[in-house]
Amino acid sequence: MATEIERKFLVNDDSWRGAVSKKSFFRQGYLASSDGASVRVRVSDDKANLNIKSMTLGVSRYEFEYAIPLSDAEEMLDKLCLGPKIEKVRYFVEHLGHTWEVDVFEGDNAGLIVAEIELDAEDEAFEKPSWAGDEVSDDERYYNVCLVTHPYKDWQDTP
Repeated sequence: MATEIERKFLVNDDSWRGAVSKKSFFRQGYLASSDGASVRVRVSDDKANLNIKSMTLGVSRYEFEYAIPLSDAEEMLDKLCLGPKIEKVRYFVEHLGHTWEVDVFEGDNAGLIVAEIELDAEDEAFEKPSWAGDEVSDDERYYNVCLVTHPYKDWQDTP
């Protein structure tokens, strides 16, 4: 069983841009979502995956990911996925021994920028960069599956 340990933070400013090591364009959609799990198809540049993730709130969740043919993924995104698709550019930023992923959302979620760090343990020590602000790991509004049904553009209390 695979466990993802990930912490999410809002981004305070653009100073992270000077440390970008690479970037990828993501397009993803959800085939199913329930109280227990979500099933997502994602295209990242020229690769595609099917992902099953538990709907547990917090920094640790079960996650299973499987490579699938790109043409299948594109057809699923166009014909089978629920609601609007998530589109974002992910920037990879190195900071003191950790790789941070900064997601700059587009479309209905434009204006939202979230930084994530994946850890090996929930209590793993790391230094938060100055551009990483408030932690939102426990706020389900920031989960991609929630951004499909309640996009950032519709938030009344946007931070």
